[in-house]
Amino acid sequence: MVQTFHLRLPEFRRGFHLITELVLQQTGKLPDKGMLHVFIRHTSAGLTINENADPTVRQDFETVFNHLVKENEPYYAHDTEGSDDLPAHIKSSLVGSSVMIPIVNGKLDLGTWQGIYLCEFRNHGGRRELTVSVWS
Repeated sequence: MVQTFHLRLPEFRRGFHLITELVLQQTGKLPDKGMLHVFIRHTSAGLTINENADPTVRQDFETVFNHLVKENEPYYAHDTEGSDDLPAHIKSSLVGSSVMIPIVNGKLDLGTWQGIYLCEFRNHGGRRELTVSVWS
């Protein structure tokens, strides 16, 4: 059986943000075993799983991604929505648009230091929409 939820996140500033609890608030009680799939319905933000304890990891992610994919490069053709738009599309492709997590004993089977990140790559990305599916 699959349950599907649509979640509209609050607006987040550019950067990497833990959203594990926001996702779990929408799903309610998880089944004893199954899978949780989270998909972001945007092309300039992404999802990933990483460190959930030390906020400097999220700061470093932002620094590294900005170093890898710079804004205002003269060879970008897609720039009508601002200097952060094309880099945001590239960064979201590098990170990906979904995560899938096993459910074991009614809980997400994340590692001790793992959480779900919203990777907001736009300066003003707005409220992002997620589709969350729970398989049991």
